[in-house]
Amino acid sequence: MAPETVIEPAIEEKTKLFPMVRVLIHNDDITPMGFVLHVLGEVFKLDFSRAHPIMMEAHETGVALVVIEPFERAELHVDQSRSLSRPRGFPLTFSIEPEN
Repeated sequence: MAPETVIEPAIEEKTKLFPMVRVLIHNDDITPMGFVLHVLGEVFKLDFSRAHPIMMEAHETGVALVVIEPFERAELHVDQSRSLSRPRGFPLTFSIEPEN
């Protein structure tokens, strides 16, 4: 007896893309610039040459774009930044907005 051949239907796989968001840093008059650079480096993995202009733009205009990344990662980075800042008494604030 010959083995039976079973043909399974093709399954379409669609890649689901994570929604991308913009992470913004907001200026405040309390958080020292050195600490802002530390957070941008430690949390967002930005070197000084990328972090410094972002910090200065926020300082001069009130807000600056830090990164564009998937929502879940952005949420984690904002939470990590808050966890570093608040225990030290710094109001360093980041926000998330949809990428257009």
